[in-house]
Amino acid sequence: MSPECVRQDAESLRREVSRWESQARQRERRLAELERELLEKSSRAESLRRQLDDATRQLEESRRRHGEYVSQPVEVEVESADSQRALAELQAKNGGLQEQLSVQRQLLRELETQLHESQRTCAQLRTQILVYEGEMERAQGQLEVEMQNLEEEKNRVIEEAFIRAESEMKAVHENLAGVRMNLLSLQPALRTLTCDYNSLKRQVQDFPFMLDKAITEAKQEICQVISDVSSTNQELLRKYKREMNLRKKCHNELVRLKGNIRVFCRVRPVSQEEQDSAADAKTMLSFDSDDDAILYLANKGKMMTFELDKVFPPQATQQEVFQEVQSLVTSCIDGFNVCIFAYGQTGSGKTYTMEGVPDNPGINQRALRLLFSEVTEKAPDWDYKISVSMVEIYNETLRNLLGENPSDKLDIKMNPDGSGQLYVPGLTEFTVQSPEDINRVFELGHMNRATACTNLNEHSSRSHALLIITVSGFNSATGNRTQGKLNLVDLAGSERIGKSGAEGSRLREAQCINKSLSALGDVINALRGKHSHVPFRNSRLTYLLQDSLNGDSKTLMMVQVRPGPLTLWGPAFWAPQGCADPTSILYSPVFGPHEYS
Repeated sequence: MSPECVRQDAESLRREVSRWESQARQRERRLAELERELLEKSSRAESLRRQLDDATRQLEESRRRHGEYVSQPVEVEVESADSQRALAELQAKNGGLQEQLSVQRQLLRELETQLHESQRTCAQLRTQILVYEGEMERAQGQLEVEMQNLEEEKNRVIEEAFIRAESEMKAVHENLAGVRMNLLSLQPALRTLTCDYNSLKRQVQDFPFMLDKAITEAKQEICQVISDVSSTNQELLRKYKREMNLRKKCHNELVRLKGNIRVFCRVRPVSQEEQDSAADAKTMLSFDSDDDAILYLANKGKMMTFELDKVFPPQATQQEVFQEVQSLVTSCIDGFNVCIFAYGQTGSGKTYTMEGVPDNPGINQRALRLLFSEVTEKAPDWDYKISVSMVEIYNETLRNLLGENPSDKLDIKMNPDGSGQLYVPGLTEFTVQSPEDINRVFELGHMNRATACTNLNEHSSRSHALLIITVSGFNSATGNRTQGKLNLVDLAGSERIGKSGAEGSRLREAQCINKSLSALGDVINALRGKHSHVPFRNSRLTYLLQDSLNGDSKTLMMVQVRPGPLTLWGPAFWAPQGCADPTSILYSPVFGPHEYS
């Protein structure tokens, strides 16, 4: 145990002894007070006894005078009223003294009990004081032993420290002698270092001037390098712009050589129902094995030849069809407006070609996927935004297929920015960034598209469906901006009104459909003939697509043909071989205005 702990214990014991001594003195003072109170009570009790004895003697004397005994409480007649009153007063006084005597006796017994308790407590306190005094004596003895041990330990430590200090001092003297020897040997090196220091000091003084000179020279070299790099970048940027313009020009020239307005024909396979029908089982179409732009048609014993830009036989796949149109799709990335139409009779496969099925999509989804692929390859030089909207033209009424209320009618207006472009106020436009976004847009558009039943097709589309894709691009290196539009149009089914079995509202639908298709043919014919007036306003369809049909826009008409006898019904689907304008498929004297009048 350390001396500090011993001192703390001793101090604690002293405080405890002092506390018990204080308590013992308080108990002694309390005991003295109780003894004084006991003496006072005893003297008062003695006084009360004397008063009681006096009263008793007076009472006995009074009774003896009247011949009565105190021990027998017998009522007697008293001769004098004064004697009776004195007797009553003495009896009352005697009773009061008796009560006071009993109370004093009870109080005396309590005081005696408290006195015994105080004496017992005092004896206990004295015993505890003796115990604490014994403990204090033992603690003092231990403290003295500890102090003696500490003193001995202190002397021993001091002696050891003195011996160790002498030894260290001796070693320090020896080291000092060695340092003196080293100092003598280091003096030549110190002189050398002094010379080096002075030389370095002069160099440090000259360093700011040297640094300024070096920085100036480095700045000049860096500026020269930056100038060279800037010139190189400008040259590379100029070459890049030239190559981009050249690529765009070559692509545009390729499309132009193929024709700004091109006509493809796709013949769908014969269905199982048509095979089971004897009348429809006979195929009237045939193909040229050497030329994929020729189509033969047997009609009334005569073989007619039709020449188009491309003919797809029934076995042609969706991928093969899309390979022929993908050059037009990429044109919209360069800022051109493109229209791809699917035209034909009801049940000829227009919707299949444009939309396809989930596991074999058509032109719509393949075009958007190709656009995603192209803009990804051009990043990060180009930043593209692809937005999609879907419109339905039903009975010459424009509807928003992606809006919350597709029954609301839209209008086509001139853009107030002075660009001369048309726009549709309130048309919903979604920005798409992935194939999942495309699927959600298509699902919403299909839910809202108007369909009805006819005799030719149980779920025939009775409206023109337009998928409008806008591609806006910005080149951060050159600052160039482009904006192109791709219009994918699934036209309503075309057929003879009498054969379709349409009546009432369905008859009006068929008339509106044939009228808009004839108006489309008139517009394309006027564009091909470079007429001064192009009748865009003759239908909602051509008026909406005015900016995508005019100028350097690209147009593709995908004519869908059924292989059965219904091929010739409806507006004519192709031009005879040698016709200068293959787009006359949409405008034929065979079915003129009387079809929708």
